[in-house]
Amino acid sequence: MSEPLSEEQSLMVDPRFGDAVRLFNAGEWYACHDGFEELWHETQGPCRRVLQGILQIAVAHLHLERGNRRGATVLLGEGLGRLHNAGAEQLGLDLELLRQQAAARLQALQQELDPTPLPLPRLLSDRADA
Repeated sequence: MSEPLSEEQSLMVDPRFGDAVRLFNAGEWYACHDGFEELWHETQGPCRRVLQGILQIAVAHLHLERGNRRGATVLLGEGLGRLHNAGAEQLGLDLELLRQQAAARLQALQQELDPTPLPLPRLLSDRADA
């Protein structure tokens, strides 16, 4: 009899998670928000905070697309705060890269600069076989 999957393993094999990651990386902020939010509502353990941080970074970019720089600034800051204590990798993703990219865009917004020349945040796999 095999052991049950951990919360993190369960999320990583959930097809909705993979779909939400793909949508995030495609810049489909609204659609990925729906996917991550559904998973976030179902998650009660330590991965909940990471999902919320990713979700907030996505919604920040939706705000940016709609011209709401203040909303984008607030949500980028909150998302980074949620991811602050997460490891460099979690949920099979390179969270350190995500934090760096989001922080650079947040800094540009805080300095009233245009963040669009900066790379969009991406959720890259930390696994060599992915």
